[in-house]
Amino acid sequence: MLYNAYEMHRALLSGAASWATVTSEILSNPSLPIGYLGYGPVMASALDVFAHAATPRGKPSFGIETVTVGGRVHVVSESIVQERPFGNLLRFEHEGLPADAPRLLIVAPMSGHYATLLRGTVARMVETSVVYITDWADAKMVPTSAGHFDLDDYIDYVIGYLEHIGPGTHMLAVCQPSVPAFAAAAIMGKRMHPCRPASLTMMGGPIDTREAPTSVNNVAMQKPLSWFEQNVIVTVPQAYPGSGRLVYPGFLQLAGFMAMNLRSHMISHYGMFKHMVEGDGESANATKAFYDEYRAVCDMSSDFYLQTIEHVFQKHSLPKGEFVHRGERIDPSAIRDTALLAIEGEKDDISGIGQTRAALKLASHLPDDQKQYYLAEGAGHYGIFNGSRWRNKVAPVLERWMALHSRQALEVVA
Repeated sequence: MLYNAYEMHRALLSGAASWATVTSEILSNPSLPIGYLGYGPVMASALDVFAHAATPRGKPSFGIETVTVGGRVHVVSESIVQERPFGNLLRFEHEGLPADAPRLLIVAPMSGHYATLLRGTVARMVETSVVYITDWADAKMVPTSAGHFDLDDYIDYVIGYLEHIGPGTHMLAVCQPSVPAFAAAAIMGKRMHPCRPASLTMMGGPIDTREAPTSVNNVAMQKPLSWFEQNVIVTVPQAYPGSGRLVYPGFLQLAGFMAMNLRSHMISHYGMFKHMVEGDGESANATKAFYDEYRAVCDMSSDFYLQTIEHVFQKHSLPKGEFVHRGERIDPSAIRDTALLAIEGEKDDISGIGQTRAALKLASHLPDDQKQYYLAEGAGHYGIFNGSRWRNKVAPVLERWMALHSRQALEVVA
């Protein structure tokens, strides 16, 4: 019923958004007198803001066409190199990269947003690396015949992607996937797998949410697992390929994040309105671009979502040494030659300071010279992987770390 109610509400808003768009264009038409009189421009701007907020959004494209390196512009190619039911593996590269350019697997979060949320991450790293990224599927678009998808499957997918890319690959996990990526590195380390990552960088990840708990962590702790199962898990309606699949819908995730910072979102929209009234289209378009991405959401498999709530946020299974994959306990001390870099944002209100750094302590058999911690001053959660701080401050740290440990990884594999 919840999903059907949402679909009805979305359909109504879609019609209202179309009406608002047409009316705004009429009021803004320079050939009509109303565009110059009274409240015409103000009304047009207000309707445009409403239309932008109410318009339904599908899966965005990465749209990374070129990069500029050393003053030269290079065309970026994007391709699907592995197709799987719950997530494809994409590759980005350009002709200016050297033959020995590092290979980087970016593990995108499966947290209600598409992998395109990391567009800025990919665009910056493809300047110097061949970049691969996990393009997770919208669960409502995956037929039930494809089976279920849980934390074990997530870890298996990450290992499979590393095997496809090959030995010496570096891995970057942004936020939520820090836990399964760390688990994958431990599993592969224990097996001395030839494709174990040369380095693993974790950014704003909930390795141990007992450290500096945030409001997001507290919400997960305040309710029993049964409450989440009964109140936020819904069945995909018949209109989608995944009809009958149990999911945690993206629209609930978005509503939660919007409510958590409602005041700032309202200020952002009011700022966009003022920019449009004043004719500052560039500033207004920047805000629009952010919300186009932020409001594009997808559903998660209920198995994966509930297990993440249980083991990451409630039981703290990984830092307690109780995290199990396919019936076998995961041993963080098995990470012996995958260099670890933990990056946190000073103003991160989703993953508190210390939650990601905890991974360095868990890898007790990894030499200290293969561990590094970096605190991005002034950066919030999204600022550590997008925007100017990411491009100018954080990314160079990651590039130096990869360069430092690439040669060592090749020697180990050889």
